Formats: sequence, C-alpha cells, structure tokens
Amino acid sequence: MTTAAVRARGITKTFGDVVALGGVDLDVPTGTVHGLIGPNGAGKTTLLGLLLGLATADTGHLEVLGAPVSRALGVPDGVAGFVDGPGLYPGLTARQNLAALVSLRGDSARSPDDVDDALHEVGLTDVADDRLRGFSLGMRQRLGLAAALLAAPRLLVLDEPANGLDPAGTRHVHRVLTRLAAAGTAVVMSSHRMDDLAALCHDVTILHLGQVVFTGAPRDLAAASDERDVRVVTTDTAAARRIAADVPGLRTGHDAVPAAVPLDPDALVVHGTATAVDELVARLVGAGVAVRELGPFVPPLEAAFLALTGDADAPTQTATLLRAGADHEEPVR
Repeated sequence: MTTAAVRARGITKTFGDVVALGGVDLDVPTGTVHGLIGPNGAGKTTLLGLLLGLATADTGHLEVLGAPVSRALGVPDGVAGFVDGPGLYPGLTARQNLAALVSLRGDSARSPDDVDDALHEVGLTDVADDRLRGFSLGMRQRLGLAAALLAAPRLLVLDEPANGLDPAGTRHVHRVLTRLAAAGTAVVMSSHRMDDLAALCHDVTILHLGQVVFTGAPRDLAAASDERDVRVVTTDTAAARRIAADVPGLRTGHDAVPAAVPLDPDALVVHGTATAVDELVARLVGAGVAVRELGPFVPPLEAAFLALTGDADAPTQTATLLRAGADHEEPVR
C-alpha cells in the first residue's frame, strides 16, 4: 500500500487582503507524479512554497513525508526542488554550481562522480564546463533538476520544470521524473503544458482563485468536459462546412473558437458534444465526403481545464504559443 508523501487539510494562506489559498486539501501518495494546474494567480506557487518550507500556512494542517510542517519545525529531510526557477550562480559552470550546492549542504557522501551522473541524467554532460550565464532557460531548469537529484529526494517539488525545454530536454526531464516515481519518490509539479501533465501525472489538482476545483486522474478530468473542439480534415471542406451547419448542437468556424485564433482554410473546426461530432462524421460519410483527419483542436485535458476555470482566452494563448514556438530552447544572450 502506498503512503502519503503529502497530506494537506484546510490550508489557507493570505497576503494582506489577497487570499492565495482558501481551504486547500491535497493528497500525494509516494511513488506518484502529481500535477498542479491553474491560471496565473491561482495559488500554485504559494502551495509549492509551503511544501518546500519557504513559507507556512496561516491555518490548516500540512504533513510532508509523515511529519507535520510548521514555522518551528520546517520540512523534514528528503524534500528538494525549486519555485520561480532554480537558484544558481551565473558565473560558475554547471559542474561548479552542483559542486557548490553539495558543499553548502555539507553532504560528504556525494562525490564528483555523483555530480557527473546528475549532469548526465538531465542531458547536460556536453555543457558541464560552460558558465551558466550562457545557458538557455530550459538548460537552467534542467540544471536545477540535477541539483535536486543530488539531494536524493523522497519528495521533489518543481515549479514549471518544462519552461523553455526543447523536445530533447523534455525527454530527459520526463525520463528522470518517471524513474524517480518508479523508485518511490513523490513528485509535485506545476505546469501550463497539458501534454506534460497528461503524459506524466498519475493525478492532477486544478486550483482556481485559491480553491481546489478538481482533483483526480487526468483521464477523469478530460472526461469531465462534455463538449470539445475538434479539427476535421476532409476531401471537400466546403461541403463539410455546409453539412456541419445542419448538425444540431454543433458550432463551426469562429463560432467554435475565439476570433483571434487563425483557422486552417483546408480544415473545419467544430465545437460540440461527442454525440454531435459522431453525427457529423456519419453525415459526411453518407454524403460521400471522406474524413482524412479527426482530432482535438484543443487537447482534452486543456479543454476540461478551460471548462472548469472559465478561461475563455486560453485557446487563443495556446495557439499563439504554438505559432511562436515558445517551447523551443534558445540561448540567453
């Protein structure tokens, strides 16, 4: 039976008149990856800070690795991670940064080989002797993860670890987090990247205005959204558009998505229930219009998130990020 790495009940945290967390419950079993999702200002970073002992809750009860957390007790050994990006020395190399952190912790059990192993695990061996000031955002995130690995964490807390990662960096991070969870480490991570959460997380918690609006498996979150945006590519787009206009409960074009989102002239975007989409496909086939592609315009996990938080602008933001290639690692100049 798995045990709880994190158990929170009724956690509140305020900053002046701002309620960052308003009665949050959270359970994270050992050996699992738990995702925190929410719009900016939802309370994700505040909650992660509490787990790392960077702040204490105003009210409520928080246990980490079986020990109560308070201002006097702090957090137990075995907790590692970062919020708002890892704290590193820009004038030192990647290897020197990790060696310095090991020294500051007074960890005599760690050797230079352990430092090299951590760099290898996150894919930074080739830049181990490069100074940090030339690193991209994604490379810094990976170095922060390497630093956390050297602490042999039983609870790993990460704030947007996928920021700035290119596909190769993403694979390294996914591989590390999957290995840690399989070995019994609990991972709590925030992310705006729904693909990461769907691929990695056993469970997710959605925060909105400091409140939990959903907690459970990503597949259950996706199922919570009855309607979806679907992209359809056919052999006759004009005919498909006419047919879709007659399907009850189905919206098309900019009636389905925000006007700021550019639409592919060779594809049809519709919004409706799974039943309505099924009816569209049946009518297309009946009319002799072949369906070449059928898939989500917004990923199911993201669609459910938008439905629960009421963020109507997020599809526009997502499309803009995809067009700009915002996830590509670029060196910091």
